[in-house]
Amino acid sequence: MSESLTFTYDVDGEDFTSAGQASVQVKKNLRRLGLSPEIIRRVSIAMYEGEINMVIHAGGGKADVVVYEDRIEIVLTDHGPGIPNVELAMKEGYSTASDSVRSLGFGAGMGLPNMKRYTDDMRIDTEVGRGTVITMTVRLDA
Repeated sequence: MSESLTFTYDVDGEDFTSAGQASVQVKKNLRRLGLSPEIIRRVSIAMYEGEINMVIHAGGGKADVVVYEDRIEIVLTDHGPGIPNVELAMKEGYSTASDSVRSLGFGAGMGLPNMKRYTDDMRIDTEVGRGTVITMTVRLDA
């Protein structure tokens, strides 16, 4: 594949039942492209965690998944409240999820750490009151 291929998904911030649909669709698309199960697993986990974070914390957003010859980039964009302390948010178990979200089984504070764990590179650009853009890269040669 000499050109990139982009998949774009809207993440509904009002509906926990649809959370995860974009990551399922990404998994199907990557399978069709013949990528390895390990790459598909890593991308799917990172994507799912990002989707859930957008639903819980940002009221939804947009996910772009770009497949290049040597890597996959996942760009998650939201217009939520931003992340006041990225270093703290990256700590396993830290969560600002509400009790009602936790009662649904979400908000355990593993989203950002898992996103980092399953990707080769992760950048967080955030501004309080404006939103967050997270860019993750999974190398295909890994």
